[in-house]
Amino acid sequence: MELKQWKDVLHIVSGKNQKEVANPNGKYPIYGSGGFMGYADNYLCEAGTTIVGRKGTINRPIFVTEPFWNIDTAFGIVPGEELNQKYLYFFCLHFNFMPLDKSTGRPSLAKSDLLKIEMPVPPLPEQERIVARIEELFSKLDSGVETLKTTKAQLAVYRQAVLKEAFEKVPTRVSLGSISESRLGKMLDKVKNVGEPRQYLRNINVRWFGFDLFDLLEMRIGNEEIEKYSISKGDLVICEGGEPGRCAVWQKDESIFYQKALHRVRFLDGSNPRFYMYYLWYAAQTGQLKPFFTGTGIKHLTGQSLIKLPVPKTTPDMQNKTVSEIESRLSVCDSIEQTVDTALQQAESMRQSIMKQAFEGRL
Repeated sequence: MELKQWKDVLHIVSGKNQKEVANPNGKYPIYGSGGFMGYADNYLCEAGTTIVGRKGTINRPIFVTEPFWNIDTAFGIVPGEELNQKYLYFFCLHFNFMPLDKSTGRPSLAKSDLLKIEMPVPPLPEQERIVARIEELFSKLDSGVETLKTTKAQLAVYRQAVLKEAFEKVPTRVSLGSISESRLGKMLDKVKNVGEPRQYLRNINVRWFGFDLFDLLEMRIGNEEIEKYSISKGDLVICEGGEPGRCAVWQKDESIFYQKALHRVRFLDGSNPRFYMYYLWYAAQTGQLKPFFTGTGIKHLTGQSLIKLPVPKTTPDMQNKTVSEIESRLSVCDSIEQTVDTALQQAESMRQSIMKQAFEGRL
């Protein structure tokens, strides 16, 4: 296929400030590099124009099927007589604009660089055939992807069902404070804190069911504070803010310290902390934690609220059995979900492969 520069087969419409035309009741949509932004009384680009970001989102083209106004963060890429509109869009979708970014800050593209891009330009009937073939293959991919996404949604429902069955069959409820002791971590204060610098957990390090220890920070903690602010194997660590209630059980033999944004919960009756970790996840998913949050903006689960939280109460043996059943079932879910995620990644790779073949004349 013959290669031609963009300057010979299309023209580029630079965006303009939207203030002069913006109107919530306007007839024409307004687009920036990131997508739809409102409505306007006028338009700059005709229907069938592809948007390529000038600043910000530069590698995610948008095909617009109606006249629109583009602001100064977005270029309108308008095909000439030699180009099919959707053929140009698919080429933009396939093309990697990132190497054209010469900025040192926010990603940006220059019109002069875009006009030098070369693309294959077969006769229009061949372009139409390629577009039809791409859309046919994409349609099949989309159908498969939709099935995979439905499977993921069903897995989420199944996980909740597993936990609902596990916890709702336990009739007895007690306050968390009646079976455990809890303490918030150490306040971070560079002026007042003294002692040896020691690694500690922040809210961001606590994920559901586990810990992200990639970027641990240090604070000064005195020897007399070690027991007070250390987390040991078997402790349940609960987020006070951010996503209140998010929690994990510390499984390492080595202790670690923790910041005030976290609660350390230790059980007094031999309870399995993982039993209550899974219960908190279930309670969070079903909205049962919300009544215990404080704050009108950022929500918090204070120490006073935490100890009042009603939790299921059963024997340690029954807790261990329940945890074993939960983890057995959830591990099956995790395995299926991993397979689904891999298939979704493969679908995206296949989409890129289809476009690569199309513009290499092999489709």
